[in-house]
Amino acid sequence: MTKESRVLGSSDLSVFPICLGGNTFGWTADAAESVEVLDAFVADGGNFVDTADAYSRWKPGNSGGESEQIIGDWMRARGNRSSVVVATKVGKLAPLEGLSASTIATAAEDSLRRLQTDYIDVYYAHADDESVPVEESAAAFNQLVVDGKVRHLALSNYTGERLEEFLACCEVNGFAKPILFQPHYNLVFRSEYESDMAPAVDKLGLSVASYFSLASGFLTGKYATAEDIAGAARKAGVSSYDNPQARQVLAKVAEVAQAHSVDSATVALAWLLTRAHVDAPIASARVVSQLPALMAAARIQLSADEVASLTSASNGL
Repeated sequence: MTKESRVLGSSDLSVFPICLGGNTFGWTADAAESVEVLDAFVADGGNFVDTADAYSRWKPGNSGGESEQIIGDWMRARGNRSSVVVATKVGKLAPLEGLSASTIATAAEDSLRRLQTDYIDVYYAHADDESVPVEESAAAFNQLVVDGKVRHLALSNYTGERLEEFLACCEVNGFAKPILFQPHYNLVFRSEYESDMAPAVDKLGLSVASYFSLASGFLTGKYATAEDIAGAARKAGVSSYDNPQARQVLAKVAEVAQAHSVDSATVALAWLLTRAHVDAPIASARVVSQLPALMAAARIQLSADEVASLTSASNGL
């Protein structure tokens, strides 16, 4: 039994409870592998895909936009644009960095071209830009909605205070309001979101799509030793989570996973789905064989005691 689809914020967007991260597309997954993952994701009920104009500029030889291009090619080939909810972002791809009105307008056109569509379902500010007045950015995003190029807005990497400031600006000016927030949040990285952003998310009625939901793979349990971490594609990211308490959390995750006969990744994502407002944790797959563990998170039910034990083990992280 699949958990009921989640509706994002105040929108009409109904999504599968796991969002497929597109950061691997054009990076650790080539175009063919990416298409296989996308095909398998929708075949198993998935419909929500997250990317950004900056993905994956960090790979040598890339310039950014590779992930969007792969997703666009796939949607065109499959003829499935209307059944896929696509989220992308602006603000981190040089030279279109930041959130000035001209940057937002130009970047949106570039993303539309690469995605080969005339609308973006969810368009994020990839990160806050305090050098630009909030009203300027909010007005530029609103214009995209008015023009029909964007259906809904979202924010990522904002503090709680700045979230409230952005929403207040939208309220005063009659602009389209963000429906979704994307924070760094997982079982071994909780305190930043829960102490600062969660109260604002609750007050504003936003949905949450967490990134690094599996702590760069740490919560999958596949990095059992320092040698394992050293060989990881994201070794810097994985090692940033590795500490004695996080290892205790990992052991608890493995214990719960064993009780359900599922992978550790499944339990880590299922825990996120028990948190208030978290409607679609983002998780990536490089190859199709990694997908079942992600999708299973929407199909298991953790007991109240299991949720409490996982939460207790990770308190303070």
